Amino acid sequence: MGNRQIARALPCSKSTVAHQVARLGRHCLLVQARELSKISSLNEIAIDGFETFEWSQYFPFHHNVAVDVDSGYFLYHTDSPLRRKGRMTAGQKKRRLALEVELGRANPRAVETGVQALLSPLISRTATIRSDDHRAYPRAIGRLGGRVAHRITSSKQRRDERNPLWEINVLDLMIRHSTAAHKRETIAWAKRRQASIEKLTIFQVWRNYFKRRREKGDRVTSAMLLGLSSRPWRVEDLLARRMFYGKAPLPDPWNDYYDCRVRTTALAVNRTHCLKYAF
Repeated sequence: MGNRQIARALPCSKSTVAHQVARLGRHCLLVQARELSKISSLNEIAIDGFETFEWSQYFPFHHNVAVDVDSGYFLYHTDSPLRRKGRMTAGQKKRRLALEVELGRANPRAVETGVQALLSPLISRTATIRSDDHRAYPRAIGRLGGRVAHRITSSKQRRDERNPLWEINVLDLMIRHSTAAHKRETIAWAKRRQASIEKLTIFQVWRNYFKRRREKGDRVTSAMLLGLSSRPWRVEDLLARRMFYGKAPLPDPWNDYYDCRVRTTALAVNRTHCLKYAF
């Protein structure tokens, strides 16, 4: 649901919903970072860029995501702002140029930088990285200097269970299915990239600890397959204890996410999070 829909259902103000989602997102960042530190080694991970947009389609960006191939555990995510591409009318090209003159153009190496940040906390724990044939991925992996095998699968290959990227494709499908902002032809798109990141982190914890890996079969979560949990979590488990920012170090760029330092350039006001009352 979008924030307005949630506000109508509760009922409350949409700003109240936005504040509580942001607060829960920060909590989930700390929880996921704590759980990630418990993972010592991984056989194979798959990476991909989930493309969406903020504010308008003139501001696309990637959620760079990584998943453990054996368990389907959603490991980590970063973001990469992009330049609008694809087929455009003459008027749309003119509008894109005007926005770039006013607000600046997206870094053409943003995907490479984002994937490098995505893999930095994981590169020492895995032997093999799977990805599609995006040209930025080999450069990003090469800059990390780790001894890993990089297996590339064509993005044109049929996306069924025999595809080596099956787990990351399923994750992309579930993100689009479970979040109103990422559905096709939606009016609930993210107005701020920061808010999209917060909701993705909530989804991440839900996917790993609440949602069973397969709808059919045993009630086993991805976290249980990795030995991080003995049973599926309930809401009480997630909120059982307060997480303190100073006692749960976050990998980069999650520190920026926690402090709300991700800017939406189309907006004049981008408020950061000033730590109060340990939240």
